[in-house]
Amino acid sequence: MTETTPSPAAPDRSGGQAFPPPSDYAYGQAPPSRPSSPYADQPPRPHRPRRRGVPAVAALALVAGLVGGGAGSAATYFTTRDQAASGAGATALDQSTATIKAASNAPAGSVQQVANKVLPSVVLITISTAQESGNGSGIVLSKDGLILTNNHVAEAAQGEGLSVTFSNGKTAKATVVGADLVTDLAVIKAGGVSGLTPATLGSSADLSVGQAVVAIGSPLGLSGTVTSGIVSALDRPVPSSDSGQSQSTVTDAIQTDAAINPGNSGGALVNMAGQVVGINSSAILSGSGQQEGGSIGLGFAIPIDEAKPIAEQLIAKGHAEHAQLGVAAGTSTGSDGVSGGATLGTVTAGGAAAKAGLQQGDVVTKVDERPVADADALVAAIRSYRPGDKVTLTYVRNGATHTATVTLGTDGGNVQQAGDPSGQDEQGQSRQPSPWSS
Repeated sequence: MTETTPSPAAPDRSGGQAFPPPSDYAYGQAPPSRPSSPYADQPPRPHRPRRRGVPAVAALALVAGLVGGGAGSAATYFTTRDQAASGAGATALDQSTATIKAASNAPAGSVQQVANKVLPSVVLITISTAQESGNGSGIVLSKDGLILTNNHVAEAAQGEGLSVTFSNGKTAKATVVGADLVTDLAVIKAGGVSGLTPATLGSSADLSVGQAVVAIGSPLGLSGTVTSGIVSALDRPVPSSDSGQSQSTVTDAIQTDAAINPGNSGGALVNMAGQVVGINSSAILSGSGQQEGGSIGLGFAIPIDEAKPIAEQLIAKGHAEHAQLGVAAGTSTGSDGVSGGATLGTVTAGGAAAKAGLQQGDVVTKVDERPVADADALVAAIRSYRPGDKVTLTYVRNGATHTATVTLGTDGGNVQQAGDPSGQDEQGQSRQPSPWSS
């Protein structure tokens, strides 16, 4: 698929006022209406998470986002980097480093034991530039300072003003090693450090709904914050976009009710063995009007099985390649007799889908055994694979169901980065205004 990626979850630039009571959901700043779809009678898509404007002072970054729901209800996905700004929003709190005391008698399998193990491997990331300041979280990958975080945290530093605070209170300047807009991941390097405690990476494939997990990060700049909950859902397509950016990011997310708030972006979601299973990146927060409130138990993390190979590529070459199906797709409207699914609008000649015999108008309903409810679900599913992987697509054509084995292609790592105003896709072609590409 030619990936026109839903943009990464974005930072919130709110600050200055106290949290409103969590009585309702915040719409946040509504994204501009999307250009009309080439698929007739297609119902409006939910608003996609978008980035906020860039303000000044210190503190709250949220994964801005999706507004959706029935009449009278709404919810917004916020990127969870903490950022400051004037105007309505959550108050920036004192960012002094918490004292971390490891208890020698922590019960086996307890949140306390998990915290003791993982806290030394999670850092507070501070961004301070002439344009903005804010915070996020990160996970230590190596003893010499490689740290995994979200792209929407790292990119805000604009190549300067990036620093890291470790669990012992020591700080170090950091630089960006590589960043990936498509998956909202980045690797940074803290300078002049050694002897750090790398996190233990687990496998998100082993997760089950209802399994206990712990989230660790720096909400509102409060480093070393630990919250706990369960895995609420798996394979949740969470779209987010950036105002001013044509691309957006669809995360094939782990959903959790562990409290995730602004500033948690890039922090660790871990299992009860203290293994990192996800990278916290976004949440739906309570609030009213233009104010953003706190967690309502709807947080989202990038699965570690997807994050790890991206991080390895970023470390090795500064960019990452992603699987492509070679199509642009919209959500099926049911007019073709199919309830749900992703309708293929453009099938790229010579691409993976075309080679497997798929055609414009086909409605994809499954990737392997995973149901595809809409275009976002198709994008999220394809992005969970690597270039060269073989997948079985189930699709409907003229009322008949078919299957095809597809060998996924690659984008070659040539994906437009945030801030590129060209308005073109990675092949130099004008972007399709509405359908998502994969």
